[in-house]
Amino acid sequence: MNNLVKALRLKRRMTQSELAFCCRVSRQTIIAIEKGVFLPSLPLAYKLSKVLDFPMAEMYDFSPLDKEINSIDDYVRTKND
Repeated sequence: MNNLVKALRLKRRMTQSELAFCCRVSRQTIIAIEKGVFLPSLPLAYKLSKVLDFPMAEMYDFSPLDKEINSIDDYVRTKND
């Protein structure tokens, strides 16, 4: 999932290690989140949001999930018709 974590971290002139320390995770976790290969848990996403001072809902690209939800809605509608 695409996100703004790296851009926000760089804007605040933080290293990956500093962000990891503030969020109580490993630097490898921050790397994986920034690359979009790891989705943070809700508590970790909240910590990232607070440390980076950016709204959590705007930090991540939820469009793939929106498409999935819409396809499920379409399926349910056609099933009930």
